[in-house]
Amino acid sequence: MEIDPDALRHLISHRTEEIEEYVSGTGYLPRTVIGVATFFLDNDGNTDLLTAKQQVTFARFLKPLLEARPRQQAGDD
Repeated sequence: MEIDPDALRHLISHRTEEIEEYVSGTGYLPRTVIGVATFFLDNDGNTDLLTAKQQVTFARFLKPLLEARPRQQAGDD
């Protein structure tokens, strides 16, 4: 799994509303998804260190959000 760490950092730092909306109604908590992303970044993107559940969380929520174009926010240029 090839993930741009800068894009992932941006997602969990500046696009948290999108994460909240994406996980809404799924039974997952936004902080769980952000936690998986943080763990992934803290371990230099080593997917082998993710548990099976973390890999599912990553694939279900983070990967689609990274592949989607971020919404334009007011004041973004």
